[in-house]
Amino acid sequence: MSGDDAEDATYLDEVVEETPMLFASSEAVLTIEDPNLHPMGKATAVFLLFTCMLGFLNGLDYASPEEGLVRPDEFVYRLALTAPDDTATFRGTVVDDAGQAMVNATLYLSWLDEASGVWVSQENLTDETGAFSFEELDPGLIRVDIIVERDDHRDVFSNRVLLSPPALIEPIGFTTIDFSFPSSETFAAQPCEGAVEECEIRTVDRTPSQMDHPLMDPTAATGYVLVGFGFMGVALIAAGFAAWALKSGSIVLLRTSSVLAFFTMGHYWSACIFGLLAFILTFAIPRRRVPLLQP
Repeated sequence: MSGDDAEDATYLDEVVEETPMLFASSEAVLTIEDPNLHPMGKATAVFLLFTCMLGFLNGLDYASPEEGLVRPDEFVYRLALTAPDDTATFRGTVVDDAGQAMVNATLYLSWLDEASGVWVSQENLTDETGAFSFEELDPGLIRVDIIVERDDHRDVFSNRVLLSPPALIEPIGFTTIDFSFPSSETFAAQPCEGAVEECEIRTVDRTPSQMDHPLMDPTAATGYVLVGFGFMGVALIAAGFAAWALKSGSIVLLRTSSVLAFFTMGHYWSACIFGLLAFILTFAIPRRRVPLLQP
């Protein structure tokens, strides 16, 4: 070490010994995000659990087609009201009371054209297997009269049928119904018009009993039930995310729950509206910060 360096080192040592150590505090506190949800977030999570319950009840209603507030035929009819014209097909078979195919039975379809207010009709015959087919019909309610000539009588079997509209990506709605034509004895037991003992035209008309719930495609009814199970599943998943958010304090999980709850719909779109409201509320939940305590 040179003489100059030794002299500098001695000077620095003297400065350190003579100068007292000074410490200054900025009073800053180290903080972290509060791992618990803000009270507003907890209230939103509870609100979401209630919304999920509404969505689950909605799905349960769909999955109970015979007892629910909304029946499959009502659901399909609402869709048919807004469906394009000429987008429904109607197929099926006609068999007698013994299960044998009825050949050359006449199917006479009639419905009211809402635009013109005029009744429109189409007719066709069953083939050798008892099958029939109609194309380019309007979705919605129609009257189906099946006419069979037998035993010197004209027997008319009448039903009210709901034609399914197109579903999802399908451009055409398909309706398939198999009819069991009543026996000749059943027609003979029906009263004749005009109080006569013997009538040429005998009728079995089931349309009065089908005013509230017409015949419809069984596949459409099954799809309606599956939709109900789908709503229940989504509602349970959304409730799980809400409960998870309560435990973890995550607003992201809470927001995910609100999005899922939106798609559970609910009667009169209740869960849909409440889910959207909860989604908006998640953006207003404040995120508190708490001081980091030393162990």
